[in-house]
Amino acid sequence: MVILKKDPLKWNILQTSIERFQHLFLKNLIVDTDYFRIVQARLYNGLDLLSKTMALEPIMLIKSPESSIYFTFLQKILLAMQEKTANKTKILYGGRYEINEHTVDWYPAKTIQDNFATYGGVHQSDWIEHNNLFGCVHIYKNQVSLSPGLVHHANGGFLILSLRAILEQPLMWLRLKKILTCKKYEWYSSDHSAPLPLDIPSMPMSFRLLLMGGQEALEDFKNLEFELTNVSLYGEFEDTIELSDDIAFMNWRMWVQSVADAMGCPPTDYNFWPALVHEGIRWTGDQGLLPLNLDWIRYQLQEALLYCTDGLMKGNNLKKAIKMRAWREGLILEKILNNIEQNQIQIDTKGEVIGQINALSVIEFPGHPGAFGTPVRVSCVVHIGDGEFIDVERKVDLGGSIHSKGLMIMQSWLLSTLKLEQNIPFSASLVFEQSYSELDGDSASLAALCALISALSLTPINQKIAVTGSIDQLGSVQSIGGINEKIEGFFQICNQRILDGCQGVIIPSSNIRHLSLHQDVMKAIKNGTFSLWAVSNVDEALLLLTGVPWKNKLGPSLLCFIKERIAKINSQDIRRRTGPLRWFNWISSI
Repeated sequence: MVILKKDPLKWNILQTSIERFQHLFLKNLIVDTDYFRIVQARLYNGLDLLSKTMALEPIMLIKSPESSIYFTFLQKILLAMQEKTANKTKILYGGRYEINEHTVDWYPAKTIQDNFATYGGVHQSDWIEHNNLFGCVHIYKNQVSLSPGLVHHANGGFLILSLRAILEQPLMWLRLKKILTCKKYEWYSSDHSAPLPLDIPSMPMSFRLLLMGGQEALEDFKNLEFELTNVSLYGEFEDTIELSDDIAFMNWRMWVQSVADAMGCPPTDYNFWPALVHEGIRWTGDQGLLPLNLDWIRYQLQEALLYCTDGLMKGNNLKKAIKMRAWREGLILEKILNNIEQNQIQIDTKGEVIGQINALSVIEFPGHPGAFGTPVRVSCVVHIGDGEFIDVERKVDLGGSIHSKGLMIMQSWLLSTLKLEQNIPFSASLVFEQSYSELDGDSASLAALCALISALSLTPINQKIAVTGSIDQLGSVQSIGGINEKIEGFFQICNQRILDGCQGVIIPSSNIRHLSLHQDVMKAIKNGTFSLWAVSNVDEALLLLTGVPWKNKLGPSLLCFIKERIAKINSQDIRRRTGPLRWFNWISSI
């Protein structure tokens, strides 16, 4: 049986085929308000139900990033929905307060000029204080005046508030909840030690409340208002859209264009969209998904706008912005690469070594906006012992639980595959070299397994190839995160040391759809000076790294090398059992 190595991946499958959308780049785009109903169908349905609900407390909880752009965006959408469904005649809500010398009277609204009259509408705030939410009573030179708050302006309409602001001011939430439940607004003194100077009549009030916040804020609110949460409507902003067909792409373009229009951006050139798609796929980590995150879109647009000089946003403007951003944020990565080049961090990219492999990791520094991919030297030594497997990171409390889980799965697969009738007569020690902080994740479990097998079989590993991927108990290679950063981290080191056409990275086959590599890496792959191999099981990875198959009935294999070594050790052990120790031979044969 002839064992063939896997061929490297072709460069054209490592990125999304944008050519099929080329004809859509040239079309002038007119943003249709219905795009929101399609792109955010679940959220739109919830908003539509909120506008029709007869619930005692008309509340909707929305999972969303807590940034101002989401509040203004949702306000705009609700206003558009109101315009479609509203009658031609507007309804007045609220009324008029008349303040005499010693009395305050309230009358239902007759005109919009009345001091507490409103048409409802949609009002929002990403932060609230007591006075700007509920209004206040002013006293100046014994003259009393009343100022309306957000609740008065939203009377008969919608009020959008930050869930985090509500949670941080629980007393304010209790008053707001009472207004929603009783459908009535009552005046209170903002100074708890002094009463109101006059009796002020209450007024009818009803509005629909939308509370926006992240997952943690939603969880905290549920703990505070468990019963209310269970009867409230729920919705969430979807962060991505599936790039399935031309219609989906046009909807995404309208989504982006709506943000650009709100920012006052100039028109976009046709070549702007391929650059944004490429960067968007890097953000989503999936060739079939594009980002809907409003913060991310605004950030790309505002940076590209800085390099726009001729009143037209072009692809080169965005590419330059991305390049300059990487340079500004790249000081830490530059220091890491310099340390590797100066052998302060030892990473081999040539030759073959037994029990040593280049794994790949992603490093996130506190306070830094980005993440970096960098190789980590994993080494494994094997000696005669009782089968103990020592994970040094775990022993010294530098390995997290997921890291330990991955290595335990790796060990289980190896022992089940060896099918030994007795304990393995070796002990092994595995370490992530020059790692001085806590590490976690199972993406290095494939690399660790290959290093262990290399040490057991005394077969060297090609140091020009780095490995990433996790494994299951059946030996299948599973996808991992940060694939682009990991590949680019190893590429930068190889590129510094001159590419010779033999370097590359082994990745899980299931990670191919997550690739959106930097153009320098793509160029090297296209020219054949750097390679990627996709594997679906441990056998394929071992063959690429060692040149020797894991199993082979008709020739040498790593499994045979390990079993032969175990048999040799066992036979030597039996021969040593002479004289008074002969009875151990009888026990071992039972």
